[in-house]
Amino acid sequence: MARIVIDTREQRPYDFNNSITAKLNSGDYSLEGLEDQIAIERKSLDDFINTVLNGKERFRNELTRLLSYDFAAVIIEANPEDIMLHRYKSQVAPTSVFGIIFDYTVRFSPIHFLLAGDRPYARSYTEGLLRMAERIIAVERNPERKIEVA
Repeated sequence: MARIVIDTREQRPYDFNNSITAKLNSGDYSLEGLEDQIAIERKSLDDFINTVLNGKERFRNELTRLLSYDFAAVIIEANPEDIMLHRYKSQVAPTSVFGIIFDYTVRFSPIHFLLAGDRPYARSYTEGLLRMAERIIAVERNPERKIEVA
């Protein structure tokens, strides 16, 4: 299994057993040797809302770069209830937050925008997605290579 690569600019990195830190062109997490093919961008709910409101152009540029990847996702550390119960700092209405997520999901398809629960769940979700992306991309690119998919 490839080591997980954590971007040097990631401010609150997840702790993974088999990881290294390096500068990534896009995203906060990737896999060694697949840095330009697999990427996951991590956002807390407050950071996601702030980014789409105040850093929209920069974030859209990042997402446009990710469109060329074999697999890309934006993991949001929240669940729908966090949004519905307004568990974030911005005064933006919950329906607007959902609207933004829906808009970006369609506008930047096939990038996945995932509400992954609290930070520990989001960390597990991130690791699981990276491992599955590694297995599928390795099988598609190297069909003679035998990889067990859980």
